[in-house]
Parts: sequence; structure tokens; C-alpha cells
Amino acid sequence: MKKSHVLIGACVVSAVAAFIVFRSDPIEEASPQATVSRDGLVAIQMPPIEGNAAIGQRVFDASCATCHGVNAVGIDGAGPPLIHKIYEPSHHADEAFQSAVSQGVRSHHWQFGDMPPVDGLTRGDVAMVIAYIREIQRANGIN
Repeated sequence: MKKSHVLIGACVVSAVAAFIVFRSDPIEEASPQATVSRDGLVAIQMPPIEGNAAIGQRVFDASCATCHGVNAVGIDGAGPPLIHKIYEPSHHADEAFQSAVSQGVRSHHWQFGDMPPVDGLTRGDVAMVIAYIREIQRANGIN
């Protein structure tokens, strides 16, 4: 086989590999802030996260995402989406989140079972998580 054929073949393989690795998700092309949850229970628009909400996102990812999913979209069989009308501030005030984390909560809206208390989080940590959740909720019309 000629060197030129090997070189062309290597270039084609590299181009295909680059396409697979770097291709855009069609939803991201339509809206750069769109997030479609493949494992979650809801699809959301993800806003820019800054300030206290960014701190809350880090806490959420470390302590809450295992059950409630990345960006709080829920996980089937584990925990409900918090980006949902049920959790709007007029129905679940910020203190409801504080209480759920510190004391746990009995299942009442969803069939996920009871939520146990979450150890190791302060009220300040939870306040930051609430800022994060409320930011995403507002971006999705949940006020």
C-alpha cells in the first residue's frame, strides 16, 4: 500500500473521530442554555449560575444530585425533580427545604419514599442550594 493511501486513511479516521467527539448536541444548537435530561424526569432551560447560586450548585452536586439528579431534574426511582411547579415558593417555601434537609420528609407528592435527613449541611449551605434551585426554577417559569 502506498504511503499516500495510508496518510489519507489516517486523516479520514482522525476526521471521523474528531466529528464524533466534538459534534454538537442538536438541542444545544437550537438553544445554548437548553438542557434535556436523558436520565432525569424533566427537561429544563438552564440559566447562567453565578454568585450564591454557584456555591449552592457545588453543594447540591455533592450532597443532593445522587437522588435529585444533576440540575435537580430528578432521577426515576431515586428522587423527584425540584424544578417542578410543586416546589414553587408559594407551595414549598425556602424553610420547607431547610426542614427537609435537617429533619427529612415523609413522601407526600411523589412515590419515591421518604427523604432521610442529609448530614453535614449547615443552614447556610442549604440557603445556597435554595438560591441555586430558585434560580433554575425562575428560568423555567416557576415563581
